[in-house]
Amino acid sequence: MSDYISLYEAIGGAPAVRDLVEKFYPKVQADPLLSPLFPDDIHPVMEKQYLFLTQFFGGPSLYSDEFGHPMMRARHLPFPVTRSRAEAWLSCMARALSETAIPEPLHAVVLERLSGPAHHFINTED
Repeated sequence: MSDYISLYEAIGGAPAVRDLVEKFYPKVQADPLLSPLFPDDIHPVMEKQYLFLTQFFGGPSLYSDEFGHPMMRARHLPFPVTRSRAEAWLSCMARALSETAIPEPLHAVVLERLSGPAHHFINTED
C-alpha cells in the first residue's frame, strides 16, 4: 500500500467503496444478530455508510461535510452492540470484501482498520 496516498485510493476510490457497501448490507440484513438493529429501508443507512467509509479510508470528508463530526460511538449508543454483533459485522464485511475487485492483500488492511471501531462500539454484554 506504500505506493498509494490513502487506503481509499488503494482500494479503488469511490466506485470500490460504493461496491463494498452494496455487497455488505444484504449480508447485514440476512444476519440474525444484526438485522434487528437496522430499518427495513436500508438505503439511507447505506448512503451514510458510503459517506463515512469514504472519509474513514482517507477520501473526501463527505460524511463530515453533510453531518458534522462522525462521533460514531455516540451515534451507536442507542443500539445494543455486543461483542457477538461486532464480530458478525466484521464477518459480513469480510464476506463482502471477498466479492469485490478490491485487491485481496488489502482485505486484511480494511478489516484491521474497521475492527478497532467495531469493537469500540460495544456497549452491551452478550
